[in-house]
Amino acid sequence: MQKMTVFQRFSRKFRENSSLAKVLIVFTVSGGGIVAFSDAKPEDRLNVVNPSEADDKDKKKRVVVLGTGWAGTSFLKNLKNPSYDVQVISPRNFFAFTPLLPSVTVGTVEARSIVEPIRNIVRKKNVNVHYWEAECFRIDAENKKVYCRSNLAGDPNQTEEIVVDYDYLVVATGARANTFNIPGVAENCHFLKEIEDAQRIRRTIVDCFERASLPNLSDEERRKILHFVVVGGGPTGVEFAAELHDYVNEDLVKLYPKVKEAVKITLLEATDHILNMFDKRITAFAEEKFQRDGINLKTGAMVVKVTDKEISTKQVKNGGEISTMPYGMVVWSTGIGTRPVIMDFMKQVGQGSRRVLATDEWLRVERSDSIYALGDCATINQRRVMEDIWAIFQKADKDNSGTLTVKEFQEVLADICERYPQVELYLKNKQMSSLVDLLKDPNRDSAKESVEVNLEEFKAALSQVDSQMKNLPATAQVAAQQGSYLADCFNRMEQCEVNPEGPLRFRGEGRHRFRPFRYRHLGQFAPLGGEQTAAQLPGDWVSIGHSTQWLWYSVYASKLVSWRTRALVVTDWTRRFIFGRDSSGI
Repeated sequence: MQKMTVFQRFSRKFRENSSLAKVLIVFTVSGGGIVAFSDAKPEDRLNVVNPSEADDKDKKKRVVVLGTGWAGTSFLKNLKNPSYDVQVISPRNFFAFTPLLPSVTVGTVEARSIVEPIRNIVRKKNVNVHYWEAECFRIDAENKKVYCRSNLAGDPNQTEEIVVDYDYLVVATGARANTFNIPGVAENCHFLKEIEDAQRIRRTIVDCFERASLPNLSDEERRKILHFVVVGGGPTGVEFAAELHDYVNEDLVKLYPKVKEAVKITLLEATDHILNMFDKRITAFAEEKFQRDGINLKTGAMVVKVTDKEISTKQVKNGGEISTMPYGMVVWSTGIGTRPVIMDFMKQVGQGSRRVLATDEWLRVERSDSIYALGDCATINQRRVMEDIWAIFQKADKDNSGTLTVKEFQEVLADICERYPQVELYLKNKQMSSLVDLLKDPNRDSAKESVEVNLEEFKAALSQVDSQMKNLPATAQVAAQQGSYLADCFNRMEQCEVNPEGPLRFRGEGRHRFRPFRYRHLGQFAPLGGEQTAAQLPGDWVSIGHSTQWLWYSVYASKLVSWRTRALVVTDWTRRFIFGRDSSGI
């Protein structure tokens, strides 16, 4: 037997001792200096299911999770109750850190650095979790079954159908790109939703430069081939345009110096400004920077048709003038659409007229008590205050006097704000310290304690509250928080059959088992290229510049799903600073 080298002995020791794998990455930064660390706590090792555990398995509630995106993975990571038998079904066997997809398109980060196999994520949990690489094509809510199809049977012409029973179903299938039925978009545009999309874009960019370098082309043909069009002025479209600009000017022009002048990047946005969801200061800075960088920004331009050679746009203003432009590559990054399996399921549960699956505030699909939906495939249908105004009044009026005093109202105030978050938002926007201020008559000089209102006055006071209701954005941050919230509910399901701490049921007796889901916005970033990033953080704090770029590095490194991916991404960033981006197109 050959003697092992020192490196081989260390590698074997490293694999055997999982504690050595907890490598602390200290990311010291200037101007934003944070330490990137994981907030995940160590989990117990996986109890692998074997035939001898069949009896115990039958006693456990069967939970089927559809999808391995942000919502599904967050649910799996935070699920700790061993009383469930979990079956994960998804056509991809990994989780992808999608905020870094624009970086993958230009080789700043490698594709494998931002993905983590789903089996790695769940293998150390003390919950029975199994994974099948398959795609769900039908949900039978009445019989509690999901029908899936696997393409791993060996023969590509044959598909294996799998039928899975469930007690609870967690739908986290995400969304697909929305083409808005515009002719030619699906056939001629690149999308940026999956790892495979980013890899195709990367190959296409390099192919465009290689084709433009051929000697038998005219200058006009070169300009066409090297015209890159990005549709959508949201965070993804803006970040991709910025990454592409840096890639071209920092790396590709050195390798293709003869075609430098032919390169053009155009960003199309149907509204008047890009980054509409950000502070106006960030929007203005981004537009000015893109103009300085030479990125052709066209706002108020709506795409109406895409062919294999040209893209047609219509000006929203100026009489709707239609213009066309040749291109070499189009990246479509605007809007999300519902997947076919979700559309079929929505018809089953009486939601066929909706654009997305509706849930209540506990992420439970309306008209389906045992099915939960989260992430981009669903939206919370927040209950309106005015729908329950009579029930609220009755709950508060304990002495049945027909009027509410301040004391009576204050006793249910916390439950109202908990159950109807638009109330709290309304108070904040109106700069009111208490909902009692709504009940006060400005023409009355009496003290607060003597205020009494009847039902009609109560309705008038709360009539504008529902105007604050807004749908949550379809972002990774929302999906991750929903997955964590639902896992916490499942972890405490048995202990909370009767929960005295939940919010009051205004329509009915008792209290809800769990507090409704509340989204906590932690801020958002918009990388703008040139090592500059804009950040809008809680408290209306806006930061723009190079120091914010280092803050972006730190936050994204800390939010990656595992220590392995953190090490790989930080290594990729370091490699790019030293050697530049790779242009092989592989």
